[in-house]
Amino acid sequence: MSRRRVVVTGLGATTPLGGDVATSWSALIAGKSGVRSLPYQWANEIPVTIAAMAAVDPSEVMERVEMRRLDRSEQFALIASREAWKDAGSPEVDRERLGVVIASGIGGVITMLDQYDILKNKGARFVSPHTVPMLMPNGPAANVGLELGARAGVHTPVSACASGAEAIGYAMEMIRSNRADVIMSGGVEAAIHVLPMAGFAAMKALSTRNDDPARASRPYDLNRDGFVLGEGGAMLVLEELEHAKSRGARIYAEIAGQGLTSDGYHIAAPDPEGTGVRRAIALALQDADLTTRDIVHLNAHATSTPVGDVAEANALKLALGSDADQVAVSATKSMTGHMLGGAGAIESVFIVKALQERLAPPTINIENLDPAVTINVVRDTPRALPPGDIAALNDSFGFGGHNVVLAFRSY
Repeated sequence: MSRRRVVVTGLGATTPLGGDVATSWSALIAGKSGVRSLPYQWANEIPVTIAAMAAVDPSEVMERVEMRRLDRSEQFALIASREAWKDAGSPEVDRERLGVVIASGIGGVITMLDQYDILKNKGARFVSPHTVPMLMPNGPAANVGLELGARAGVHTPVSACASGAEAIGYAMEMIRSNRADVIMSGGVEAAIHVLPMAGFAAMKALSTRNDDPARASRPYDLNRDGFVLGEGGAMLVLEELEHAKSRGARIYAEIAGQGLTSDGYHIAAPDPEGTGVRRAIALALQDADLTTRDIVHLNAHATSTPVGDVAEANALKLALGSDADQVAVSATKSMTGHMLGGAGAIESVFIVKALQERLAPPTINIENLDPAVTINVVRDTPRALPPGDIAALNDSFGFGGHNVVLAFRSY
């Protein structure tokens, strides 16, 4: 039996670069940074005072009465999913064949910390009755599922910074296995708060380039000193090919395969040999019935950490072999910062746009390329991708040794 094919028919996003896909993509191609100084008083309490905050605050597009019962991560999920659903043409679909898979790496941490402060300072009777639905990690998926009336399943994979990519892969498998015909899938994160940032800073994971926010996130640069925390969300409407064709849907691209592995090495550090990454790429290519010769573009995880960037670059070089030089590698976290559980989702949106526009986004802030990085990095300006049938990969990795690689092809 032939396997059910899965295509992308809708895109939505709210990111540090823009409040929707169009503005985020335009800023990305223009090489603009979404990193800026934090406007909060608590930023003075920690050694890092910069982050990539959402360019459009939810309060600008949502009613206050709706926002009160939603964590910030849930707000991002609804904003991005509404854009994606509209972009897909608001498809008529049997709700028992409609699913939702939306990930978050941390969940409603801002709600949890704010409500704990209320508990300490004012007492238990002032704690919001919405606290638990707001802080639970499946809250973004649940709220989108309720709004769409999805009944095929609502799921929330949690695998740290690989969560968004794993959600998209899970959604693809739901359609392949005939559990659903249409899935709203993606990832969100809202963790720009003093405690998460203090924790990352204590690990020496964050850039301390406070005096130059726009140039702080610098994947592959010799003088990179850590990642910049970002926030936001991105969604893709995935649809079974024949279902999409039958309703005359616009098809952006096909999601063709995924590779899932784990390092079994360290809770936070990547395997320096990159064995798990290489296996994930090989599995994704096999699942998609592609070879390294088919790959022309790759959106790398590339967070701007001293150890992680080189480990990934070495793994990519080995995995792609003699075809590595033809693959245009973009590190878009140089502009969006690291959106944690939302990273794999927004980078999948960028992959789909790259295939559609035949344009690989630039990597900014590389002043001195680390000599240990020998892959073909797209620097400063976007690069044209070839015509014809092409394919691209999205790499996402997370604390705990999670490796997720998604394979997309043009349609």
